[in-house]
Amino acid sequence: MRVKWFNFASERGEIGPLLLEAYSRVMDRGEFIRGPEVQAFEHEYAAFCGACHCVGVGNGLDALHLALRAVGVGPGDEVIVPAHTFVATWLAVTYAGATPVPVDVGAETANLDPERLQQAITPRTKAVVPVDLYGRPAELDPVREVAAAHGLRVVEDAAQSHGAVYHGKRVGSIADVTAFSFYPVKNLGALGDGGAVTTNDADIAETVRRLGNYGSSQKYMHEVRGFNSRLDELQAAFLRVKLSRLEEWNARRRRMAATYLRELAGKGLSLPVDDPSHVWHLFAISHDSRDRIREALSRAGIDTIVHYPVPPHRQPAYVSLGFGAGSFPVAETWARTELSLPISAFHTDAEQAYVIEELTRVVPGLS
Repeated sequence: MRVKWFNFASERGEIGPLLLEAYSRVMDRGEFIRGPEVQAFEHEYAAFCGACHCVGVGNGLDALHLALRAVGVGPGDEVIVPAHTFVATWLAVTYAGATPVPVDVGAETANLDPERLQQAITPRTKAVVPVDLYGRPAELDPVREVAAAHGLRVVEDAAQSHGAVYHGKRVGSIADVTAFSFYPVKNLGALGDGGAVTTNDADIAETVRRLGNYGSSQKYMHEVRGFNSRLDELQAAFLRVKLSRLEEWNARRRRMAATYLRELAGKGLSLPVDDPSHVWHLFAISHDSRDRIREALSRAGIDTIVHYPVPPHRQPAYVSLGFGAGSFPVAETWARTELSLPISAFHTDAEQAYVIEELTRVVPGLS
C-alpha cells in the first residue's frame, strides 16, 4: 500500500466543484488584489477566531514579521522564541531588525516552556513568540502572565493550530496579535501560499494592513516604508470554501489521532500527550532510532517527515548567535528523535491501519 503524506486528490474529490465555483467567481469579476473575496474572508476568519480584526497577507512568515513590526519590534530589541520550531519563527524576528532569544521547550509538548521564560528576559526584550507546534496551543496563560508583568507583547505563531481552542477561547483571539499560515498542507490550507494576522487591536490591524500594502493606506501616499504582502483574491476564495469545512476536518484529525494513541500505546514509542485543545496538524512520535524507523516505513511505501531535524540555533544562518551543541537539550532531543506520521482529514482507515501495522512490526526489532 502507498500512504502519501497528504492526498490532494481526495481533498479535490470532496470540495472540487466548490473550488471551481470560487475560481469562476473571481475570474468573472476580474478583481485579483484587495477585492471582495479577501474582505469576506477576513470578516469570516475573524469571526471564526473570535477576533475583532483579520488582515490577509502573502504567507505565514510575512504574517509573523508584520505582526512583530506592528507591535513596535525593531532594531536593538530582543524577542523570545522557542528553541524548537520552524526557522521562519526566528526569521520573522530577524526581518523586524531584532534578535531572537531562544528558550528551551517542554519535553512533552515541544512548546515554549513558560517556566524558563523569566530567565530569558532582559531590558531589551520587547516581545515573546509562543508557537503552537504540531497543532497544540502553547501555554498561553502563563506566557501572557509573565509578559504582562514585564510589559512585553505576545505575538502568537499559530501557523499549525487553525481552529484550536485554548481554555474556551479560539486561537487567534487570545494573544496581542496572532499570525497564521495557509500553506497548502495546513489544517486550513490555500492552493498556494497565504497568511493572515488576527488581533483585537484596531491600531495593530491597520498597521499590518499598511505595512503589507507598500506602507500605504491611501493610494500613492506612503506613510512608512512598507512591503508587498497581500492575500490574493483567488486564495481568499479557496480559503472561504475550506473554512466552512475546517471544524469537520479537525474532528477527523482528532479521530485519527485517537486511533494512533490507542493502537500504538505500549509499542515502544514515545507518543504525544492527548489534549482536547490539540488540532493535530502533525502526529509527532519520538524514538532514539527515528531514522531507521523512517527508512523502514519508506520501504513499505509510507511517507513520514521529520519536524525539524536541525534546530534554529544550530542552523548556519544563526551560528553567529553563538549557541553550540547542548545549549538547548530538550529542543535538540526533539530534533534528534521526532518523526511525524501521516495524519489529515483525508487518510482512510485502511491507510492508517497499514501505518500502525508496519510500525508495530518494525519497532520491536530496534530495541
